[in-house]
Amino acid sequence: MSGEAAVRTVRAGRRTVRIHRPGKVLFPGGGGAGEYTKGDLVDYHRAVAPFMLPHLRGRPLMLERHPDGIDGPTFMQKNTPGSYPEWITRVEVAKEGGTVCHTVCDDTATLLYLVDQASITLHRWLSRAAPADRTGRPDRLVFDLDPSAGDDFGTVREAARLLGELLDELNLPSALMTTGSRGLHAIVPLTGDHDVDEVRAFAREVADTLADAHPDRLTTAARKKDRGDRLYLDVQRNAYAQTAVAPCTVRALPGAPVATPLSWEQLDDPELHARRWTVADALDQLRTDPWAGLPRRGRALGPARRRLAALRG
Repeated sequence: MSGEAAVRTVRAGRRTVRIHRPGKVLFPGGGGAGEYTKGDLVDYHRAVAPFMLPHLRGRPLMLERHPDGIDGPTFMQKNTPGSYPEWITRVEVAKEGGTVCHTVCDDTATLLYLVDQASITLHRWLSRAAPADRTGRPDRLVFDLDPSAGDDFGTVREAARLLGELLDELNLPSALMTTGSRGLHAIVPLTGDHDVDEVRAFAREVADTLADAHPDRLTTAARKKDRGDRLYLDVQRNAYAQTAVAPCTVRALPGAPVATPLSWEQLDDPELHARRWTVADALDQLRTDPWAGLPRRGRALGPARRRLAALRG
């Protein structure tokens, strides 16, 4: 556990980051959950930086900040404060009626600085802003498998298997990640050549196809009152300026669960659930390289759209 010194200095590449109040408890213990301080989160992020940064670089972030820990007030930060160091990357992106200057996390020093700001959870865009402005062209497609009941992970497993089979039929490689909260994300790498409306429409068509085939178990109904006890296939994160929790990020929940990549084979693990890994053991899982089979290059949607039309037709 971290000491009670007022300031701790941490070396991160060519920079030294000052961590203020490293002994401050951000995750209180109790009820079987471990207690974690800001210093503990710094140590975790230093260790996972090589695994986490490839999923963050070049992407606008929304920061979920908890200055007084997970039991205190929280706020979502999009705009980068002027007080942030000049060496932290920023990107100006369009919004209705103006622009927003988002923070981008390109290196370990930035990651640790954000932890010092009590940014517990990092939510990333599904598109990149670097090297060129590509914010309107996602290179990730995300299906959020959200159970109607928080403890019903069996329906999440089932939906993931069905979705994986459909994506295989469409010849779209995909990867799984626990959300650290309730369900799973299924992530499809794309080329980044399609605009956000095309990607969202395709995601919705895939989800509708699956829900139509299993209407008693799955739904794409956005309103909770229309879902009943069916699992919600959520594709709303594929809209412009929407975000998804970043791989390896910590969730602001008791025990400090982590959004953790896993292999499709691990879907059969009887111990698997949405909060299976925490800051205490997520690094061990990441070292197994669960996404090793995922191609480095994303897929174009044209061939997949034609296959899906044939399946539906």
